[in-house]
Amino acid sequence: MSSEFGTLLKISVFGQSHGKAIGVVVDGLPAGEAVDLEELDAFLARRRPGKSPLSTARREADAPVFLSGLENGVTCGAPLCAVIENGDQHSSDYDQLRDRPRPGHADYTAFVKWGGQADMRGGGHFSGRLTAPLCVAGGIAKQILARRGVYVGAHLASVGTESDAPFPLRPTAELFDAVAAKPFPVIDDDAGERMRAAILAAKSDGDSVGGVVECAAVGLPAGLGEPMFGGVENRLAAALFGIPAVKGVEFGDGFAAARARGSENNDPFCMADGRVATETNHAGGILGGITDGMPIVLRTAVKPTPSIARPQRTVSLSAGEDTDLVIRGRHDPCIAHRAVPVVEAVTAAVLLDLLLEGHHGTF
Repeated sequence: MSSEFGTLLKISVFGQSHGKAIGVVVDGLPAGEAVDLEELDAFLARRRPGKSPLSTARREADAPVFLSGLENGVTCGAPLCAVIENGDQHSSDYDQLRDRPRPGHADYTAFVKWGGQADMRGGGHFSGRLTAPLCVAGGIAKQILARRGVYVGAHLASVGTESDAPFPLRPTAELFDAVAAKPFPVIDDDAGERMRAAILAAKSDGDSVGGVVECAAVGLPAGLGEPMFGGVENRLAAALFGIPAVKGVEFGDGFAAARARGSENNDPFCMADGRVATETNHAGGILGGITDGMPIVLRTAVKPTPSIARPQRTVSLSAGEDTDLVIRGRHDPCIAHRAVPVVEAVTAAVLLDLLLEGHHGTF
């Protein structure tokens, strides 16, 4: 099983949801980069569970312990390894799932691939719990990028049929910080209240709801990336699809561009502050797989949490017959709002990798 991505900056995530610990190894970080651990903890807190009725009641400190790569708060050039201990597991909630795979989960496909030996308690290695160490890597990447004038931020664009205001043409670091400081990560707080209501309504029905996360990055130079298979969209999409529950990724106008005419979708070039820019950003800051200097804008579709309280139909793997399943335990009625910092983390990690390539591995 390989759960890693990156070219010069290689990030590998390990562990299982109900194992002793989960963690990440980051190889290729430039040496001499200070890591603000308080800032990192604040970033990790944004995805931490157990804070409200909108998420699972599982409580985890999510405090990373750095085993290597960080000396006196500064990267030293060695691979950085951080582990996060698991503490609040209710493994007995998953006993019946060894024989009855949950609809919408990886229980069945993992059973087939590893001959029934995969640890699927809490989702095992497929769990959203693995996004905690992913945020350790991405949170550090965000700090390194910010020192070079590159800022990454995201907000919850929609939940179910309720939508937030979109990012403006040129979002700012101040806007990113303002959204990140909110208990619910939206631009329009009234839209946020409607989204909260939709989540709680699904929860009261024993159900769940999905959402869309919009992410942007500003300050990137033009010229990063490669055509075709090495393009910026390719690199970002490959990593973003590694986030559990992500089922779709689009850049700029994405699928809406297919409903537009060329005269509407093309971004006219113009001069702005002595640089080439575009009047609009339907392309999402990427042309031909290469950054054009405009903000990168992408959206990820997050499916409804598959673990719901309603009875569902499944099969008994041992008996080879249809049966019913009632899932017990603690589960998020919506995971999209907790995915906002995760999308930021993955985006930041990929962009740092691209910048390192553009600078031949060092700054």
